[in-house]
Amino acid sequence: MKKLVLPLSLMVPMLVFSQNKKRDTTRTTDIEEVVFQKKVVGSTNDLTTVKISAKDAQNVASISGGIEGIIKTLPSVNSNTELSSQYMVRGGNYDENLIYINDIEIYRPFLIRNSQQEGLSIINPDMVSTVNFSAGGFEPRYGDKMSSALNIYYREPEKFELSGEASLIGGRLTTGLASKNNKLTALFSGRYRNTNLVLNTLNEDTDFNPKYFDFQTYLNYHVSEKFTMSFIGYYSKNDYEMFPKERSVDFGSLQRPINLNVFYNGKENDQYKNMMGTFSMNYKPSDKWRFTLDSFAYQNREKEYYTIASSYILQTFDPITGNPVTSYDVGGQIEHARNDLFVRTYGTQFKTRFSPNVNTDIEVGFKFEKENLSDLTNEYKLVDSSGYSIPHPVDDPRFPDASELDLFYSIVGSNKIEPTRLSAYAQYSQKFFWNSSKVFINAGARVAHWSFNNETIFSPRAQFAIKPDWDTDMLFRLSGGIYYQAPFYKEIKDLNGNFNQNIKSQRSIQAILANDFEFEFDDRPFKLTTEAYYKKMDNLIPYYMDNVRIRYSGKNNATGYAYGIDTRLFGEFVPGVDSWLSASYARIYENIDGRGDIPRPTDQRFRFAMFYQDYMPKFPQMRVNLTLTYAMGLPNGAPVFTDPYQYQKTLPSYKRVDLGLSYAFVDAKAKKQSYGFLSNFDELTLGVQVFNAFNINNTVSNQWITDANTNLMYPVPVRLTGRFFNVKLEFKIK
Repeated sequence: MKKLVLPLSLMVPMLVFSQNKKRDTTRTTDIEEVVFQKKVVGSTNDLTTVKISAKDAQNVASISGGIEGIIKTLPSVNSNTELSSQYMVRGGNYDENLIYINDIEIYRPFLIRNSQQEGLSIINPDMVSTVNFSAGGFEPRYGDKMSSALNIYYREPEKFELSGEASLIGGRLTTGLASKNNKLTALFSGRYRNTNLVLNTLNEDTDFNPKYFDFQTYLNYHVSEKFTMSFIGYYSKNDYEMFPKERSVDFGSLQRPINLNVFYNGKENDQYKNMMGTFSMNYKPSDKWRFTLDSFAYQNREKEYYTIASSYILQTFDPITGNPVTSYDVGGQIEHARNDLFVRTYGTQFKTRFSPNVNTDIEVGFKFEKENLSDLTNEYKLVDSSGYSIPHPVDDPRFPDASELDLFYSIVGSNKIEPTRLSAYAQYSQKFFWNSSKVFINAGARVAHWSFNNETIFSPRAQFAIKPDWDTDMLFRLSGGIYYQAPFYKEIKDLNGNFNQNIKSQRSIQAILANDFEFEFDDRPFKLTTEAYYKKMDNLIPYYMDNVRIRYSGKNNATGYAYGIDTRLFGEFVPGVDSWLSASYARIYENIDGRGDIPRPTDQRFRFAMFYQDYMPKFPQMRVNLTLTYAMGLPNGAPVFTDPYQYQKTLPSYKRVDLGLSYAFVDAKAKKQSYGFLSNFDELTLGVQVFNAFNINNTVSNQWITDANTNLMYPVPVRLTGRFFNVKLEFKIK
């Protein structure tokens, strides 16, 4: 089979291959329309948006989820765990990303601590029609977050359809209905997942019982050609049970190998229930006007209950004989939590778009949101080391210390608030010719007010693009503005468990310069995109990373900055299917209380990713897709309640390859006719997925163990999953 091999030098864009203008003797000076792209469902004026194929998202071999799994292959996106659908963008953390479904903002569960608790992503790949993702510098209609915006549009079925999937870790079933003339359409989908088999590849003796279920529906009723009503409903229930028994971890170096043996007693039982409903009315009286009214309600009920006692021994071994040499610590600890969270938000938003011509859009929107937060926190950790409760001073054994025994930490809080959030935006988009060059501008601003802290924020944003009339197909983009991280439950909660009413929004001033270079190689289309960015940040809230949970300090006492460069080569490496290579370099620093710059816990540095698809030319039914990721290790930061300037330990690099092999018995796009039993299917595919194909022991975080003799804390790696083979059957019935 014929493949494309490109030199690495192509990953660096050549700004000018040829600046000679095209000789166009037919161009006139009276130009009324400048059509860059057709306006279809899910189209956007945002110049920073990357469009992702929903089909590619379904094909990718990923444990966490199709949409997020393929987003993690983009150059600006980073993640150091395959079990979570969360991601970090350009040095931001998990909480700094906007997610929309049909322009309605979506919330994730808040109390999830470990990636294996997360379960299903709210986005159902089988219902998706369009995926728009912006890594920064996005337009004013998107809300107040500092990193990225992901907007998903669900599809309408055109006829009756029934499709499904069954694998070793779960399954789904989707049904689509459509009336005559598609006046009424309905899409229903249910999913179930149990990752017990995957979690058993962890290097520990633990009984897992994770069960995840969700159901979604998307209804559309076209009252007339001008008026449409739609409804999205969502229900999700995650139950996570864990009974740890024993764990043994080897770490350190060849000259000084260290072993940690831990024995457990107790269990963890977490429950997460999420419900959402949105009702939308769209009225389009003419091609120039469009009005949208959305009403939405979201409810989240979370319980995190665990009591786990453990005893451990930390010792070194002779690298030659393997015999124990020194015991650094013998101790135990008790971790306890009874955390309950209830979140309910509801409100309405109104948007209108006026398009006086095909090249101009004026959009205005207003949103009202009522929030109800009820938080009960009772969490503590007791660490006993060599008979002493930590923290404990190093004392002289000849003189007993009668001081009190303290918990390592204790978080107790009871909070209930019912604030109101108001926001509005206005933006103007225009396409036009500047001499013979195509120009696009998108500018506007948004304003928001939150009654909890009585803060009003103003966020101007602008985008500019120019496509010179060169023989070389290039587009230059410049975007930026002021982006706030509007506080919510996590940001306002301090390390003592209380809500801080004086908290302010974190602020990021962004500038992004980008270049898109489109070309053909071997009669196949390719696109090379390069983006350089800089962020200046203030009013930052320092945080600790506890596996995948972000714990904020609850104080705006830091400043910071970030910079980096991203590049992505996208195209048909193999004729007819899309693939891409991504590479990025990024740094992000913070300065807490003026003590100097240190890397933030999400300091990304270098990252390389690849999503590759292929098939056999003589047997196109045989297909393969490969996802490869290499990312330098994140700074694990400090243990909770410690000084981050005293603990700067970098995790090992994250390296992973996931492979998907499939054979399509029936393909709707193929002209080959099916007979017998197979004639009942539009699609029928059987595949094998190999997760972590090279069985690499990646590290998601560190567990910190204290040596009572010196009060030194040793970072013990928390490993991720090993190699796992999954069998998957997909079908679609006529």
